[in-house]
Amino acid sequence: MHDAPFPQNATPMDLDMLRQAIALSAEARAAGRHPFAALVADADGRVVSQAINNSMPPEGDPTQHAELQAVAEAARILPPETLADCTLYTSAEPCCMCAGAVYWTNIRRVVYGLSEHALLGLTGAHPENPTFSLPCREVFARGQHMVTVLGPLLEDEAAGPHLGFWCDATPAG
Repeated sequence: MHDAPFPQNATPMDLDMLRQAIALSAEARAAGRHPFAALVADADGRVVSQAINNSMPPEGDPTQHAELQAVAEAARILPPETLADCTLYTSAEPCCMCAGAVYWTNIRRVVYGLSEHALLGLTGAHPENPTFSLPCREVFARGQHMVTVLGPLLEDEAAGPHLGFWCDATPAG
């Protein structure tokens, strides 16, 4: 893995907030959940909302990804014009479902750790994490307003909570 495939404009605050999301993903794993987490922060770095993944079977709702929960909570708290100045920080690249939720809430910036491609390498064909080969940048590119995406960043750190979690996974392909 690597920290970034191309130059990125991440700030020290971005890296700090992303590390907070990665730490939350480790907490999710420790709680027996899938190791994903996300938080929404305003332009000053104040956390508006945060969530861990709650989609794990058998009792979980498969739509309750951490990103979707975090942006939904932020949308209940802040109006769309304020959300436009917020950033979603997430331990892994938002899937296409979560990217759609980010877009519809009007959050205009996403910073993520682990890429969907690298995640697939860790999860393989695990039945609890079917993966789309659809980067979030492609989802956002189809929208009418711009969403800035930074990532992957701190990918080795973001991979940590996943190591050994998907142990019964078989290689995808």
